[in-house]
Amino acid sequence: MDKFFAALSHRVASWAGQPLAFILASSVVLVWITTGPIFDYSDTWQLVINTGTTIVTFLMVFLIQNAQNRDGSAIQAKLDELIRAVDNARNDFIGIEHLTEDELQQIKAVLEKECGDDAAHHLAIERLLERR
Repeated sequence: MDKFFAALSHRVASWAGQPLAFILASSVVLVWITTGPIFDYSDTWQLVINTGTTIVTFLMVFLIQNAQNRDGSAIQAKLDELIRAVDNARNDFIGIEHLTEDELQQIKAVLEKECGDDAAHHLAIERLLERR
């Protein structure tokens, strides 16, 4: 079941990001708008689009979230492997994605402090900002 859901969520998330999906969704809305006068802009006419979009949105949230979770886990595994493979890298960083936000902020503060406040560091940051 997990493999089926993973494959389904990946395919749906990939397809939903394509221009054809946008064109299809826009076409549905255009058809709905053009049928407004036929149905005298009734409550039922409005309910059709509201119900349809709510159902699609509700289901897409779970499918896209599943795809994002897998992508994030794959990227994290790749980064962990790079840390493990580099001789001078600190293996302590493997798994820090499981820490709390406060713990991550503490680590970030320590790393920034280790970089120092020297002029070369500030110049490098300024050059990066200028490129934007």
